Amino acid sequence: MWIKDIKLINFRNYNCQKIKLHENINVFYGQNAQGKTNIIESIFMSSIGKSFRTNKEKELIKFNEEKAMVEINFQKTDRDGNIKIEIGEKKQVYLNGIKLKKLSELLGNINIVIFTPDDINILKGGPQNRRKFLDIMISQLRPNYMHLLSLYSKTMEQRNNYLKQIKLENKDENLLDIWDEKLIDYGMKIYEYRKEFIEKLQNKIENIHKEITDEKEEIEIKYFSDATTRQNFINELKSRRKLDIIKGFTTKGIHRDDFVIYINKKEVGVFGSQGQNRTAMLSLKLSELQVIYDDIGEYPILLLDDFMSELDCKRRENFLNHIKNIQVIITCTEKITLEKLNYFSYNVINGEVIEKE
Repeated sequence: MWIKDIKLINFRNYNCQKIKLHENINVFYGQNAQGKTNIIESIFMSSIGKSFRTNKEKELIKFNEEKAMVEINFQKTDRDGNIKIEIGEKKQVYLNGIKLKKLSELLGNINIVIFTPDDINILKGGPQNRRKFLDIMISQLRPNYMHLLSLYSKTMEQRNNYLKQIKLENKDENLLDIWDEKLIDYGMKIYEYRKEFIEKLQNKIENIHKEITDEKEEIEIKYFSDATTRQNFINELKSRRKLDIIKGFTTKGIHRDDFVIYINKKEVGVFGSQGQNRTAMLSLKLSELQVIYDDIGEYPILLLDDFMSELDCKRRENFLNHIKNIQVIITCTEKITLEKLNYFSYNVINGEVIEKE
C-alpha cells in the first residue's frame, strides 16, 4: 500500500500544491510553521475522515477562503484508488468519484500508523488518550466498530438525559432498564473488539521491545474494563444506579476502559524514565504496524511527525530496522541522512514543497 500523490487546495497554509510521493521513505524538512505537519494531517484525514489536531474543521480552511480540498491517489496490492475530501459548510467525502453517505465507508481504504511528539501522552496522559489510540487502530480494520461506538455514545447520552429527569422530575427509575440493556449490548461488542486487539498487540510487542532495548526490558499490556462479562457489566450499572442519578451521568461502562503498559513489572507512565516512555511508545506503534499487516496482508503507511528528533542514534537505528518495505512520511526541522536506506527529500517553505535531488 502506498500513496502516489497528494493535492491540496486552500488546505491550512497551502494554496494549490501537488506532491508526488515515492514508495519508500519521504522526508519533509523545514523550519517550524512552514506546513510540514499539514501534509501528515491531510493523509490522516484521508484515512480516518477527520483531523488528529482539531475538531473544528473550519480551521483546516486557509485564511480568507471558503473551501478546502484534499485529494489523494493511492495504490494497494489489488487496486488503485482515489479519495477526495471537500471541506466547506459541510464536509463531503468521495471514494473513486462516488460520494460517501457514511464516514465509516472511508475506513480501511488507506491504513495508517502515526507517530507525533504528543503520543507520549498515550502513556502518561488520561485513559481517553489510550482509548483514542485503540479506536483509531480498530476502526481502520473493523469499520463496524466505529458504528458501534456511535450507537453506544448516543445510548449513553440518552441514558444521561433520563438520569437528570429522574433527579429533577421524579421520572420512573425502572425505565433505565431500557437504556441499560442497549448499553450492555453495544458495550460488550466493543469490549470484544478491544480485547482481541489488545491481545494481538501483546503478542507482537514483547519481541519488538526486546529487540529495541537489546533484551534489557520486558514489556506487558494489561486491559481494564467494566465489561469483562455481560453479568459484570449488568452488576456495575445496577450497583451505580443511585450514584448515577445523583451525578446525572453514567459512571461505569466501556467509556471508562483503559490499558496500562508495564516495563519490568512497573507502570511505565508513572515510574518509567522519559527514554523508557519513548521506547515503549515506539514498541506500541510498531506492534500496531504488525497487527495491521497480519490483518490485511500489506503494511500501512507510516506517518512520523517530528518524531525522529525524539530518538537518540541507537534507538533511531533500531527503529529503522523495522520499517523496511513500508512507505514512510517523515517530517523534521533539519535535513537528515538515513544511511543504507532509499529515501527522498522535500524542502517545505511557507506552504510550498520542493523535491530535492
